[in-house]
Amino acid sequence: MGSEIMKYWLRLALIAVLPASSVGCATADFGAAFGQPILPIGENYIADANPVYIPLPPEDYGPRVFEKILQVLGDYGFEIAEPHRYSGRVDAVPRISPGLVLFLKPGSPDLYDRLLSSFQTYRHRVTVLIEPVAQEKGGGYFIEFIVRKELEDLPKPYKATAGGAVFRSENTLERQTEVIDATFSEPNWIFRGRDAAMEQELIRRFKKAL
Repeated sequence: MGSEIMKYWLRLALIAVLPASSVGCATADFGAAFGQPILPIGENYIADANPVYIPLPPEDYGPRVFEKILQVLGDYGFEIAEPHRYSGRVDAVPRISPGLVLFLKPGSPDLYDRLLSSFQTYRHRVTVLIEPVAQEKGGGYFIEFIVRKELEDLPKPYKATAGGAVFRSENTLERQTEVIDATFSEPNWIFRGRDAAMEQELIRRFKKAL
């Protein structure tokens, strides 16, 4: 029941934020300029198995498998955290998920997730696992794209002043820097499941780049 109520309010928010009819474009075409479809709420985005099987010989691992994975993640705006060619694993530095206002910026193709990112701070943490298949079993590779959604958890609203003392001791100008390490989970980020739609979009782009 709670999920249905949230979807109802998000639909109302969509009507208020994106008057798509006046622009003359369908909901599913918001990302057409970038080559990324935007899915209506409630639609499934399942096209390929994950992990996906890639029938390539061992000599193609470097130039066609590993490098294409880095290319796809780079095109999506992800920075690679210490890539190791033969480790069988690629980790990307977590990246803030764009909302509907930045619909041309690559992110989740799921409209529901885009709405959530418009009103709350979400980020994506991407890991790609590469598993070679033995030659006697046909060779090739199983590539698994794992996209985790993480919600920022703050003890209070950012820069909230309610309840503060009349005479404040903070500096007038406060510069904040954030250092993100992909090797561990920060306590102020909550795991909210996997983004299957974005995983499928990365698979689609990877297969197209081969």
